[in-house]
Amino acid sequence: MKITSRLTTVCFTIVALAWSLQALAVSPADIKRGEYLARVGDCVSCHTAPHGKDFAGGLPMLTPVGAIYTTNITPDPETGIGKYTETEFGKALRRGVAKDGHHLYPAMPYPSYAKVSDQDIHYLYVYFMNGVKPVRQANKASEIPWPLNYRFPLAVWNAIFLDKEVYQPDPAKDAHWNRGAYLVQGLGHCGACHTPRGVAFQEKALTEKSDHFLSGEVLEGWSATNLRGDHNTGLGRWSEGDILVYLKTGANQHSSAFGTMTPVINNSTEGMSVEDLTGISRYLKTVKGTDDKGQKPYQYNASSTLAQLNQPTKFKGARLYQQYCAACHGANGKGVAPYLSPLAGNSAVMDPDPSSLINVILNGSPQLKPQGVAAPYNMPKFRHTLNDIEVAELVSFMQKAWNHNLEETSAKAVAKIRKMPPSAH
Repeated sequence: MKITSRLTTVCFTIVALAWSLQALAVSPADIKRGEYLARVGDCVSCHTAPHGKDFAGGLPMLTPVGAIYTTNITPDPETGIGKYTETEFGKALRRGVAKDGHHLYPAMPYPSYAKVSDQDIHYLYVYFMNGVKPVRQANKASEIPWPLNYRFPLAVWNAIFLDKEVYQPDPAKDAHWNRGAYLVQGLGHCGACHTPRGVAFQEKALTEKSDHFLSGEVLEGWSATNLRGDHNTGLGRWSEGDILVYLKTGANQHSSAFGTMTPVINNSTEGMSVEDLTGISRYLKTVKGTDDKGQKPYQYNASSTLAQLNQPTKFKGARLYQQYCAACHGANGKGVAPYLSPLAGNSAVMDPDPSSLINVILNGSPQLKPQGVAAPYNMPKFRHTLNDIEVAELVSFMQKAWNHNLEETSAKAVAKIRKMPPSAH
């Protein structure tokens, strides 16, 4: 009995010593680096519910087959990832397979994270295990109905669509370009929102080598805009500096962040280094446009718009714009950049899909808080002020105004977005 007791004591001592040595091996610099990378990946935005604790999960995400809820990724050993080894952590992040072997839904952007280097996976693991406060909060089951909630088909999905290769630098490009490509394609997972999805919910492209990549997509009632070099609907008129300023502050001379892009600015890009933002800007400016083919490059012209605004009783959309929008965005549509977004020539306004315009009018937008300082002006919501027909008339006016020349929006399109649950807003 005494021998057994002594062996048990020795075993516990060895385990405790191992844990102590592991803790000593973790440097504050590694934790800090992991914290920065978690910001680049914007982990907190998806894994934190409204008014919830950071990284504790519970945020609903809409899919075509039902809502799923983000998981607890704090180091709590019972409800979080506290028992994950670094290998298991990397497998979840880059392969979409949890510790117990079940497959994650591709709403988790592991097809992008597959490109993340082993070193960055290590830093992230160190941060989540040592720099995040454990929160005991059970994960919520998805609302996907049976039999669609079976996960074994995801193994087949991965076999078809998951590219497991870590990002490989292009020797023909400079260091800034490669850093930007690594961040955009990998941890930044820009394509998860801005790239069209196929019938199996797969991103149609994962790199700039395809015209589909970053060409825009509609998710949860918002149109994630085209990030390619298109003149009218993309970033063709933006300089590298414009992109950097937008990512750092949420606003520039062309546009302001709104809707689901706002938390990306607040929680991720505003805290990124100028060097990394320079890389992202340089990379994005090399992604050639495709969506504007056959269209004339936009040229500002306000003459017919101002004429309509002078006859508000004749033009219903003009009356509504004059009543609810002109005070901030101006009769000329130029706003007061960067505080009040210009609408004339704004690629979000010129998007052929009006979802974002409808959504921001109905539901307003979260407040930008670059460097923790709230922006002085915020887009209010008009859900309870304007009916579907009025919103459609207002959107249609902006789609025609200042020489935009887009098709009009229907009240039916407005009604569809109005019916969407608040979680989508």
